[in-house]
Amino acid sequence: MRLVRLLVPALALSSALAGAQTLDVPPGDTTSRAATPARGSSMATVESRFGTPSSKHSAVGQPPITRWDYPQFSVFFEHDKVIHAVLVPQAG
Repeated sequence: MRLVRLLVPALALSSALAGAQTLDVPPGDTTSRAATPARGSSMATVESRFGTPSSKHSAVGQPPITRWDYPQFSVFFEHDKVIHAVLVPQAG
C-alpha cells in the first residue's frame, strides 16, 4: 500500500513533464538581447538611446510599474528603472 502512495504522485508528475515544450535558441544568439534596454537603465537613458516610444502607459500598482511600447519591444519600469524588456513577436 505504501508503494502505491509513492507511485501515484510520481506517475502524475512524469506525465505532466512529458507534455512540456522546448524552445530552441541558436547558440550565441545575442542579437535580441542587444536590441533591448539593459536592466537597471533609467527612463532618460532608454529614451535617449531608443528615442521616443510609440506609447507610454501610466504607472499602475505599488511599486509603480510603467510600460513603454516601441515597435520591436516593450519596456517595463519600476519607478524609473528598467526591470524587463520583452520583444514583440514579428509577423511572418
